[in-house]
Amino acid sequence: MTRQAGPTINEDHLRQGSPANSTFAETMPRLLAGTDNAIGGTGVAHATAVPLQAGDVVSNITFIVGGTAAGTPTAGFVALYSSAATPALLGQSADLGTTARAANTAYTVPLASAVTITTPGLYYVVISFAATTVPTLRGVTVSNAVVAGAIGLSAKVLAQTSGSSLTGTAPATLASPTTVTTPCYFALT
Repeated sequence: MTRQAGPTINEDHLRQGSPANSTFAETMPRLLAGTDNAIGGTGVAHATAVPLQAGDVVSNITFIVGGTAAGTPTAGFVALYSSAATPALLGQSADLGTTARAANTAYTVPLASAVTITTPGLYYVVISFAATTVPTLRGVTVSNAVVAGAIGLSAKVLAQTSGSSLTGTAPATLASPTTVTTPCYFALT
């Protein structure tokens, strides 16, 4: 093959089924999500950074359960948080309740109301489960929490946890977060 110029359509966009795909944002390229990530204990919120552009409208969040299914879930949520230093809740799903979450399965969950992004930045997709066994999610693992943290030069935290006894309602902010090594794969539509 000979090509005279660079690609006319972004090749990652083509991988997602372009030009008619509905995935406009993801926390990482899908093909990198090769690790089963523990997302924290029951009632803990896990946040992964996602770049969003002004004008993006987020209506649904898709996640992929890894090798460990949810065991006896009682509550949970997915949510979108701002890019502020203390991320603020922008929108969340209904309570995930007792809905089973099988291993090695993708789930798309709608937000209660669509969120329109007005300022480009690094936002946070948050997920939490109250369950006897919290499922693992597909993603990547970085070498240590320092790498995933705000390392200076205006770098943002890539993954963090917050809270300890959350149920089906997302908190107003991600208060007292702890940087973790487990960014998860989320697709936003």
